[in-house]
Amino acid sequence: MISIIGAGIGGLSLALALEKLNIDYQVFEKTNSIKTVGAGIWLAPNALQILEWLGILESIQSNGNSINRITIATHDLKPLSDSCQQFIKDKFGYCTIAIHRAKLQEILLQNIPNEKIKLGKSLRTFEKLTDDTIKITFEDTSQIETNYLIGADGIHSKVRKQLFPTNIIRYSGQTCWRGVADIEIEDRFKHQGIEMWGNQIRFGISRIASKKTYWFAVITSKSNSNSIFLDVKKYLIDMFSPFHPIVGKLILNTDECNIIKGDINDIQPLKYWYKDNICLIGDAAHCATPDLGQGGAQAIEDAYYLSHLIAQESEISNAYPKFQKKRRKKVNTIVTQSRSIEKIAHLKYGKRLRNLILKNIPKSMSAKKMIELYQIEKNN
Repeated sequence: MISIIGAGIGGLSLALALEKLNIDYQVFEKTNSIKTVGAGIWLAPNALQILEWLGILESIQSNGNSINRITIATHDLKPLSDSCQQFIKDKFGYCTIAIHRAKLQEILLQNIPNEKIKLGKSLRTFEKLTDDTIKITFEDTSQIETNYLIGADGIHSKVRKQLFPTNIIRYSGQTCWRGVADIEIEDRFKHQGIEMWGNQIRFGISRIASKKTYWFAVITSKSNSNSIFLDVKKYLIDMFSPFHPIVGKLILNTDECNIIKGDINDIQPLKYWYKDNICLIGDAAHCATPDLGQGGAQAIEDAYYLSHLIAQESEISNAYPKFQKKRRKKVNTIVTQSRSIEKIAHLKYGKRLRNLILKNIPKSMSAKKMIELYQIEKNN
């Protein structure tokens, strides 16, 4: 039996992959109900290819919004980098889909048998009893025994903390607010992903459904600072007042109780993602800052590759080192590049030179890197 800790995007994608491959599993989620938290998420073609294999691509497409153009711009929406995604559609058959995280989670859940997911089970500790048996103790004091444990419990993973206690969560130096505005944006923006760069602040926009536009606001800040405001919307509107008018309009039309604030972190790359019959996936293994929009996609890739490797092995734990070998180079590159992008976006000095370089990057070079990022190895 495989026990998965965490019913986020990575854990549910792995569960659905194992379901498809007829491999026995169970999922343990700490909340008493699957919380549809978060705002928007981008699903690039690497994730979409896997979701198509899982049989849920049509549901994703019908509940999300295609991003046909990706633009990095100045604070007043003058393009610095502008990429039409037709070449991506020609290569892979679809462009990136922007969707609400809650809707993605709902679609995954609808395709997993209810009895396979155990709610209200927050991990306390795990203990190896024998070479092939692990005892898991939950916060409610209940216990189960399992053969294999997979930590899909995010950046603050309890599985990782016990397995590799010296690992470090790294603060990026930036704080982010995320929200979904209940308005329909102008037609010219409907299928465009936009990120505007200002003076050590930036703002991103993408429509995720009819009358639903996801936005994020990022500022350079000390960790966990500015945590309490009497009026968050006023604070953000004032902060981003030099930006294009669409920014203030989106913030104003967002329910304040649904604006989510959090520091942007990643984790120091791990030497190993596994030990014996225990393995980590997704943010628990290799959390990156969100600057490449690949966090969810890489968790979905993990689920795809690990499930297929498990299916090929008579001893499941033999799949773990092969999984890490297959995935490590790509995800470590994403961690490094994401961290570099967020630093470049928030430069205190040299912005004019940065903008000039961005404007003059050959489109062929950007296209090549994008295609490389979206490639996956197809399994039958």
